[in-house]
Amino acid sequence: MSTSRLPEAVPVASGGAEVARRVRRRVQLTPYLLLLPSTIFLLVFFAYPMVQSFGLAFRGDGGWTLKYFATMVHDVAFAPALRTTIVLILILLPVQFTLALAMALVVQARLRGSGLLLYIYSIPLGISELAAGIVWFAIFTDRGYLNTLLTQLGVLSKPFVFLSYQNTGWLLGAIVLAEVWRATAIVMVILVAGLQSIPHEFLEAADVFGATLWDKTWRVILPLLRPSLQVALVLRTILALQVFAVAMAVAGQGATLLAAEAYRWYNAYRNPNVAAAYASLIMLLSIASTALYLWGLRTPEEQAL
Repeated sequence: MSTSRLPEAVPVASGGAEVARRVRRRVQLTPYLLLLPSTIFLLVFFAYPMVQSFGLAFRGDGGWTLKYFATMVHDVAFAPALRTTIVLILILLPVQFTLALAMALVVQARLRGSGLLLYIYSIPLGISELAAGIVWFAIFTDRGYLNTLLTQLGVLSKPFVFLSYQNTGWLLGAIVLAEVWRATAIVMVILVAGLQSIPHEFLEAADVFGATLWDKTWRVILPLLRPSLQVALVLRTILALQVFAVAMAVAGQGATLLAAEAYRWYNAYRNPNVAAAYASLIMLLSIASTALYLWGLRTPEEQAL
């Protein structure tokens, strides 16, 4: 009489467990493999140049030094460049976010023609910074579209010099208009994505309780848009600190901004160390503003931690 040998099934079970472990390990590694190309790109084109820039800013012939930062601070253009950059940010952010929120609400309302409006709003996204600057330079120059229109309408007897080194207010205004036209669509896209993630039940409940458009926007939409606002604020502040191509195209050498001064020290004065000091200052301001936004726009759950 023969009996079956059950232990022979054990290797099959252990083999199945090994296959399952391999599959789980492969699944766990898949996200990191997908992130690998982007990580390599960021390390090669952002992290390495950033470390190299810090090295140029803090290292001299005799080792570590702060003399390049001292040269930057005592530069006659440093204070005006820092002041103009901060003023530019303080003007740009409220204007861009107000317009972007209004545009996003119109698109989200799905009114008739809102798709066409979204297309029109998004046109500047396909235009480079330099091209946008050239467009607005053509508008504000002595023989540009604005002067031609105002002269033909009889508002001006002769062309007005908007872009003059002596008229810094008009220069800054032209840069603001160009940057608002060019970059507001970026904020709008982020806010539209945030609006689409808000559950309709919240807005319906607000309608039931008789909330006005202002109440819904201020008490329902904006609190729920906080993550999107964080992303948009960080992105726009960092990019506003780096405004360069638009400013140079519109104002030329009259663009007294931190990024323009870094370019000037590198190309005109042939001093990459001071230029790196300017770049390091821009990065430190970007980090500080990012930390401020992340702290100031914390959710109640994050504040409780």
